[in-house]
Amino acid sequence: MTTAPPSSAAPSAERRTTYREVLAEPRFRLLFLTRVVGITAGSLRITTFSVLVFTGTGSALLSALAFGAGFLPQLFGSLLFGSLADRLPPRALIVGGFVLEGAVAALLALGRLPTAAGLALVALVALAAPVFNGASARLVAHWLRGDAYVLGRSLNTMASSGAQLFGLALGGVVVEALGPRQALALGAALNLLCAAAVRWRLPRVPVEREDRGNASVGTVRDSLRGGGTLLRDRAVRRLLLAQWLPSAFVTGAEGLIVAYTGTRGFPPGSYAILLACLPVGMIVGDLLVGRLLRPPARERLVVPLIALMGAPLLGFAAEPSRPLAAALLLCTGCGFAYGLGLQREFLAVLPEHGQGQAFGLLGSGHMTLQGVGPVCFGAIAAASGTGGAMALAGAGALLTATWVLSWRRDNPPAAADRRAAQRKAGAQQVS
Repeated sequence: MTTAPPSSAAPSAERRTTYREVLAEPRFRLLFLTRVVGITAGSLRITTFSVLVFTGTGSALLSALAFGAGFLPQLFGSLLFGSLADRLPPRALIVGGFVLEGAVAALLALGRLPTAAGLALVALVALAAPVFNGASARLVAHWLRGDAYVLGRSLNTMASSGAQLFGLALGGVVVEALGPRQALALGAALNLLCAAAVRWRLPRVPVEREDRGNASVGTVRDSLRGGGTLLRDRAVRRLLLAQWLPSAFVTGAEGLIVAYTGTRGFPPGSYAILLACLPVGMIVGDLLVGRLLRPPARERLVVPLIALMGAPLLGFAAEPSRPLAAALLLCTGCGFAYGLGLQREFLAVLPEHGQGQAFGLLGSGHMTLQGVGPVCFGAIAAASGTGGAMALAGAGALLTATWVLSWRRDNPPAAADRRAAQRKAGAQQVS
């Protein structure tokens, strides 16, 4: 593209953009809306397939594996194939991702597949997801600049949480009304609708010559090399961990909410209310921090907001009542807004020609740790009780806040911006 949207023109680090301005960019708006629909369809597919497996086998283990197969393989996909996000045209990748998800959902709906074959198909989508998501995130970074980029990422985060919740709820309603196979067919139709919208409405973005390479040769080698380069870079590694660890600890506590309501003898359905408090708090926090604070203020609040994620969870050591537990979880969710203060800094430290793989690695790491966290803290809960394990997860988030504070003192966001400007100037001199 030779023209840039207004939000891309010489942005100031001090200028506060609004969500309305971000959504006024038509290309981002299309990516945002299709992402919402796509995540809804993905949640519908994963939960419905889990129900289908349990109905067919009666095995709780296989049902849980069917659910986890949609998340856990993503990190491997990022490490093995992540370089494709920078080497292939992004529009074609995004369309291909929606088509693949729709085709898998259709096969699960129409075919009488063995459980192992169904699990393999779901895992295949999870392996490929970082490539498609990385290409989409790369376009967002290409079209939005400065604070517009930060709020664009914020909107995508809120959309992910809201769409996952809606997908879970929609799955229950559709399965109850129509049956699991019809629910999977609905998910397939939504994916194919997204593919058509992106194909016909999103402009084609050519791949730079140095990025294109030969996509059929050395993909795994280049992906492993690119992932290793990212993880060896101290600044990139720190910012990846700073975005992964707090949410991993909180997800570990979230995975114990059902058990906590059961051991405390709360009324039936209480777990659903408590589970909803975290994403509701996250949406509220993102809206308040993104709308009311300027970029420098958000960046100064990174550590306090990480601490806000962990401190309320300490209260679960005292086994609070249901209203107090809901309030604590709501506060914890608000702390997720810390990510807004890291987005610009993370983009600044990324290499110019590896952003797609970096974004794919960021997202796949989140997904993988969301699967690992509940398992780890579930094992702790077996020994110390659910309230104690949830408090320990809060302590982990507080330790992460202390660690982030220790290196942000010496490496403020302005330093990352200077390094990015120097790297870009050096690249221009070489070219």
